[in-house]
Amino acid sequence: MRVPESWLRTFASPDWTSEEIADRLTMAGLEVEETTAAAPPFHGVVVAQVRSVARHPNADKLSVCEVDVGDG
Repeated sequence: MRVPESWLRTFASPDWTSEEIADRLTMAGLEVEETTAAAPPFHGVVVAQVRSVARHPNADKLSVCEVDVGDG
C-alpha cells in the first residue's frame, strides 16, 4: 500500500526525517518496503507576491505586473 508522507506526518512528529518515520514504522511491526520521492527537489524557483496588474499599453492579451520577491 502506498501512503503519502504528508498523511503520516499528521500522526508523527513533524521534526522526524522520512527515514526516521520509516524506521519507527518498521520497529512497530509495519513493513516499509521502500520510500520514494514523488518529485525531484526544486531548483531555481522564485516565489513572489503580485503587487499590481495593469493592461499592457500595446497589446490586448498581455498584462504588466509588478511583483515583489522580497530581499532574498
